[in-house]
Amino acid sequence: MKRIFSTLTVALAFSIPAVVQAAPSPDMADGEVRKVDKDAAKLTLKHGEIKSLDMPPMTMVFIAKDKAMLEKVKAGDRVTFKAANEGGKLMVTDIAVAP
Repeated sequence: MKRIFSTLTVALAFSIPAVVQAAPSPDMADGEVRKVDKDAAKLTLKHGEIKSLDMPPMTMVFIAKDKAMLEKVKAGDRVTFKAANEGGKLMVTDIAVAP
């Protein structure tokens, strides 16, 4: 009986989809991609407040820390991203298309 119950418990656990999403990181900001310049490794974002940089909402150009991240996004995409001031240059250090 215990064996059947254990088997059913495992089967049930794998059949229920995960509906819990991780809470967004407080250093992430929301935005919309306006332009992607892969050659120059730049990204134009219309963004909300970026609390980690004490920056109000605006549209501006950021440098992509890693050019490969520009392959994940296109103009018009809603995104969440992390930006940092690295040596006086504003860089996107992480980006993902918003669900």
